[in-house]
Amino acid sequence: MLGTVAEAEDAVQETYIRWYRLPEEERAAIRVPRAWLTRAAGRICLNVLGSARRRHENYVGPWLPEPVPALAFPAGTATEDPLDRVTLDDSVSTALLVVLESMTPAERVAFVLRDVFAVPFAEVAETVGRTPAACRQLAASARRRVQADRGRRASRSEHDDIVRAFAAAARSGDLAGLVAVLDPDVVLRSDGGGRVTAARRPVLGPDRVARFLFGALTKNPGATVLEQDTPDGLGFALWDEARIFGVVTLEVVDGAVSEVRLMMNPEKLTLWN
Repeated sequence: MLGTVAEAEDAVQETYIRWYRLPEEERAAIRVPRAWLTRAAGRICLNVLGSARRRHENYVGPWLPEPVPALAFPAGTATEDPLDRVTLDDSVSTALLVVLESMTPAERVAFVLRDVFAVPFAEVAETVGRTPAACRQLAASARRRVQADRGRRASRSEHDDIVRAFAAAARSGDLAGLVAVLDPDVVLRSDGGGRVTAARRPVLGPDRVARFLFGALTKNPGATVLEQDTPDGLGFALWDEARIFGVVTLEVVDGAVSEVRLMMNPEKLTLWN
């Protein structure tokens, strides 16, 4: 809903603070606490998202949503919890979070409540402050965006093959080979949050992206780059002194890498260490 673990934790904490501030008799009268908590959390997220654009404008360098590690579920362990189903369906990807960032706050909240948690539109309407019919339109619009994004991306097998070719060229210093697997309109975004060194602006074009990557490897000779499974498909983890200090996720479209996302902000890597 919010794009970072820290903001999500703050929203959950604020939800429970509101719950325990209720008079005891009022709290006891709530027949379905989960529904009350879901609605309260949704409203808090709506408020946070309303101010997010202004905060992102003041962010140092490009702002990227926090990458979520791929969770391995052994066969037969799937539960009926909707959030588990989303994780198992490979939906909590950086690519999805980027699409959610393009939505209005109301679209985003309506989509997550309806499509992830199957909240009835009447309850979504109470959270968002719109009519049920309007919320149905919001969720449908958001769903079309998500489906369109998924439709343009490569299959998992194609994605991983292209990423392995990308890695081979990068490791061997093959500039022409690396450029060959990059889309003509490729963009690299690096999020350091002003806490670590990162590109302050997006890097555009195959040649510039390739040279940026080679330069980054040269400047960090002690770093170890390892293939890393992510919800976006195969990516990379940057290791130094037994800690991950960077996560790279890639988007593959039409047989080429169309976007490289480099997360370096330590505050957005807490789930990885």
